[in-house]
Amino acid sequence: MAAALITIGLKTAAYLLTGSVGLLSDAVESLVNLVGAMVALAMLTIAARPADDEHPYGHDKAEYFSSGVEGTLIVLAAISIAIAAIQRLLSPQPLEQMGMGLALSTLASLVNFGVARVLLSVGKRHESITLEADARHLLTDVWTSAGVIGGLAAVTLTGWQILDPLIALAVALNIVWSGYHLLRRSVLGLLDTALPADEQQAIARVLDAYRREGIQFHALMTRQAASRRFVSVHVLVPGEWTVGRGHELLERLELDLRRTLRDATVITHMEPLDDPASFADIGLDRGSGD
Repeated sequence: MAAALITIGLKTAAYLLTGSVGLLSDAVESLVNLVGAMVALAMLTIAARPADDEHPYGHDKAEYFSSGVEGTLIVLAAISIAIAAIQRLLSPQPLEQMGMGLALSTLASLVNFGVARVLLSVGKRHESITLEADARHLLTDVWTSAGVIGGLAAVTLTGWQILDPLIALAVALNIVWSGYHLLRRSVLGLLDTALPADEQQAIARVLDAYRREGIQFHALMTRQAASRRFVSVHVLVPGEWTVGRGHELLERLELDLRRTLRDATVITHMEPLDDPASFADIGLDRGSGD
């Protein structure tokens, strides 16, 4: 949030000095960064709360609301940038004090780049979609700023004023793409999308090791809530096993899965291999048992 306030000030000053809608678009995106960071802080605070009676699976999904809000704000910012750019296309204006304006914009970009690298590193370490979304948004802002700076330098060299609003339109299209990806990730998370293919393969390798002991599995289901993973599976064992022996197997299996998947909640259900009813409850909606 502090970085966003600094960059808003620098980019706004650059716009006021030059009158460039390209730099205005950059300042608007930094305003989105500020609001996004405030929402991220609120949602991360909620997501960090422990599970309770009303939310027995925890509060991790609050992170998806943050990235969803940020994605929406990005799209709205792009629309406002496009409107300003079209108006400038229709009514071109000369740009002033380009040297100072570009210097301020470059300084703001360096601030964003430094913060983005920190956020991306921490986000990956804690597997936080909120921090990662903020980091990638800031990196998009950095590349956007680089394009604006390069374009405005071209305006200074060529005198082609039309390049300024065209740059702003390109910025708008670029950040719409960024907003789309954030919204898509949020929606997929809220829809309980299965774990990524590489993590499902890791689960399969663990289960295969137990299959060699004569154990079978079905009804495997996975989902992810921000950094928290959920895995449920039915474990089919020989019918003559004692409850104690089956329980020991399940404890060992759950431990192996938790060692394989970080921040995983594993739920197992034991069934006898020789009972046909064990194979009638594989789907999510298992019917009434008639």
